[in-house]
Amino acid sequence: MKHRQSTGISGLDQYLGGGLLPGTMTVLVGSSGIGKTQFGIQYAHAGLQQEGQRGVLFDMASRGDSQGHKEYAQRLFQWTLHEETVQNVIDYEHFFDKIFNKKIQHGDYFRALTYQGKRLTKRDMDFDQWNDWQAELSKHLDATIAYFFGYFIRGGRRFVVDGIEPVQHQGESIQFELLEYVYHQIIRKDAEWVARDLFRQHFLANETKIRKHIYRNEEIGCLVNYTSSETSLDAMIEKPLDEGDLLANANTIIYMGKIRDGNKFRRAMYISKHRGSPCPDEILLYEIDEHGLKIVAN
Repeated sequence: MKHRQSTGISGLDQYLGGGLLPGTMTVLVGSSGIGKTQFGIQYAHAGLQQEGQRGVLFDMASRGDSQGHKEYAQRLFQWTLHEETVQNVIDYEHFFDKIFNKKIQHGDYFRALTYQGKRLTKRDMDFDQWNDWQAELSKHLDATIAYFFGYFIRGGRRFVVDGIEPVQHQGESIQFELLEYVYHQIIRKDAEWVARDLFRQHFLANETKIRKHIYRNEEIGCLVNYTSSETSLDAMIEKPLDEGDLLANANTIIYMGKIRDGNKFRRAMYISKHRGSPCPDEILLYEIDEHGLKIVAN
């Protein structure tokens, strides 16, 4: 059986055939405040025991750290998140020396978009606003490639994407444009070609070091937190993701929402798709306490 990555959620791995499959994308779909960020923190932290290194958080929100990653990480695991400060101009000559310098604190939190624009879809922007966003993406692509490449050659094997907002047309979203690039052009691409994209004309000068630190992209797990406009678990299940979307092609999709239990609501999740293992048909109740998410008995 292929090695599985633990979700870090007590009681959930058994419903996933032992955990999530590396080399694939998992999508959590749920409304704000339902627990997606805590889930992501627990999944990232589980890498410390399995791979010897925690996962990293790739924040795509355009309004700052509204998800509270740092507070959750500190409260749950006494884990102090450090924001990466990769510069847009890469120091190609000393890249590997800096990556493997133990005196340098490498960040485990990377903010993808620093332009504080409130509109994220092309149809909601005028010409100048759209160009501002495109300039923002271009400015950060090199830094994004460098960040992930450096993390993977150091042995990291899992990352969490957070901060994606619901949109009517995903194909016109700045966030989905960046997510597609990161997933297909960095995560799923062969490591040598990622290095070629990063180093460009400096590739030959660094080729020996690059080949010494080649990693296998089929070992990397990706967890995407996708915010839904629906809060009811039933409504999410009845509204499938559109065919052809990047998220619809995920290996695993887990819906997180609320269900009515008598005169109160409870949090619950449903594994809609999980290629590689049979999916349970049952609704899984969960709770959030000072230790994070955990599955509880129905």
